[in-house]
Amino acid sequence: MIRRHELTDREWELLAPLIPRAVTGRPRVSDRQVINGMVYKIRTGISWRDLPERYGPWQTVCTCFRRYALVLLRGSSWRV
Repeated sequence: MIRRHELTDREWELLAPLIPRAVTGRPRVSDRQVINGMVYKIRTGISWRDLPERYGPWQTVCTCFRRYALVLLRGSSWRV
């Protein structure tokens, strides 16, 4: 079930190939789950700490958001 503030399957199909894959390290939270958390935060205006648990740890979602924002601001590659 897709919730109100989450990406549709079609939106995810377009976005998924643009997200970098981790080569090493700890297993990650689902990329879709994290992106949906970012969308939820932006659309609702809540604070990071109030992010619902279904999107994973708020610290993870916040860190990914900050990294993606820096990449977009710099106009550089995904290597952050």
